[in-house]
Amino acid sequence: MAISDQKSGGTDGKVWGLFRLPFKQSSNSHSSSSSSSSSSSSQNQNQIDGSTGAQTHSSTSVSSVARSLLPTRRRLRLDPPNKLYFPYEPGKQVRSAIRIKNTSKSYVAFKFQTTAPKSCFMRPPGAVLAPGESIIATVFKFVEQPENNEKPIEQKSKVKFKIMSLKVKGAMDYVPEMFDEQKDQVAVEQILRVVFLDVERPSPALEKLKRQLAEAEAALEARKKPLEDTGPKVIGEGLVIDEWKERRERYLARQQVEGLDSV
Repeated sequence: MAISDQKSGGTDGKVWGLFRLPFKQSSNSHSSSSSSSSSSSSQNQNQIDGSTGAQTHSSTSVSSVARSLLPTRRRLRLDPPNKLYFPYEPGKQVRSAIRIKNTSKSYVAFKFQTTAPKSCFMRPPGAVLAPGESIIATVFKFVEQPENNEKPIEQKSKVKFKIMSLKVKGAMDYVPEMFDEQKDQVAVEQILRVVFLDVERPSPALEKLKRQLAEAEAALEARKKPLEDTGPKVIGEGLVIDEWKERRERYLARQQVEGLDSV
């Protein structure tokens, strides 16, 4: 019995020993697997962070490119929108007109540019418009004689005009230098091409041009008229007449008459 007990005890010891070894190995393998899983998860996290950063950078670059490709928001409304109509009269200086309206909520300065500054000029060449304000600008151009007796419809002009806009802080006098000082804020509103109209053939475009030119002339004459002044009137070479002056002159005149009578 004693021997059998010892054997059984030894067997139990061996059995427990056999069971203890796998547990030790499993704990080591568990620690190694946890470390490897943590390292792999950190690597995966780094990859995710890197991919997220790359995606953010790429999305930012794509959005910036998309913004650059989008058309600039217009500050001005032009009428006609993309052409300048001129009556076709070779050898003469002709006129065109365009209405420019500020459709934004801020003050906007505009400026004309042309590819032929020697034969074309604008009146006014630029101005500052209040929100909702409009103006009719007149464009002058010398029409050259056609080559090879081309007809007006076939006569093409390479001259182009460009209207640029600039947002300003408020009401101010227009100076061309403001566009050079704030080049990054300047927007190209429209590039206008020249279209000739046959003066001997009536058309809606020609009639509209005549109306706009008449409005431009009327506005110019209105600006030339002096503003009504409620103060003292100026007559001749600076003679100021007001109530006090007239009263004093009447008083001096009476004094002279009385002096002559006494003499």
